[in-house]
Amino acid sequence: MDWSIQEIAKLAGTTSRTLRHYDDLGLLPPSRIGGNGYRYYDRAALVRLQRILLLRELGLGLPAIADVLAGQTGEARALEGHLGWLRHEQDRLARQVASVERTIEALEGGEEIMAKDMLDGFDHTQYREEVEERWGADAFAAGDRWWRGMRDDERAAWKERSAALGRDWAAAAESGVAPDSAEAQALAKRHVEWLTGIPGTPAGTPGGDVRAYVLGLGDMYVADPRFAANYGGEQGATFVRDALTVFAEANL
Repeated sequence: MDWSIQEIAKLAGTTSRTLRHYDDLGLLPPSRIGGNGYRYYDRAALVRLQRILLLRELGLGLPAIADVLAGQTGEARALEGHLGWLRHEQDRLARQVASVERTIEALEGGEEIMAKDMLDGFDHTQYREEVEERWGADAFAAGDRWWRGMRDDERAAWKERSAALGRDWAAAAESGVAPDSAEAQALAKRHVEWLTGIPGTPAGTPGGDVRAYVLGLGDMYVADPRFAANYGGEQGATFVRDALTVFAEANL
């Protein structure tokens, strides 16, 4: 059994144009092309499309998705990895929904609101062990105090600043500019300024080895898929690392 490109586009909530673009990139070739010139997709193609959509949800760009698909031959095993991430997100979102529902009930009923109930699912300490292992318990404690001391609007502004930086990095990487270009170096400067605003890290501590810290983070962005996803995948993270290296060697 197979499905036409229009049927698949409707089921996936996308467009025929997007599916044709995936074909042009070699990501999702049709299973066959009918005598009418229409593209048709079988079950194997749907499994591949599902993986592409999941990887897009993870924040990977199309070049990074192509690398992932080319490097993994076991579809079921690959999907198991995606499924694990989805279950983690499902649990986190369910906790957030329940937290907001409890807050609404308390507000409407004039009841006392428990802080632990309001903030369940909004855990910024999930990387505590990694932070303490890399930079020590004092680093995490300082960063934790800084985060908890922010007002809600300040946290929102900081998150948007971080997201905007990630988007600008990914766009620069996809545009094809060189890591030592003026555009990339302006982003690197913004990135270092962003890092120095986080207390507890070497970049945010007076006398800290900012150069070594920036170079180490660049390598970590490439090595750790969780961080690479912020920059469109491994290819984007590599661009960020190379641009930060140029900046650090020239300015830090």
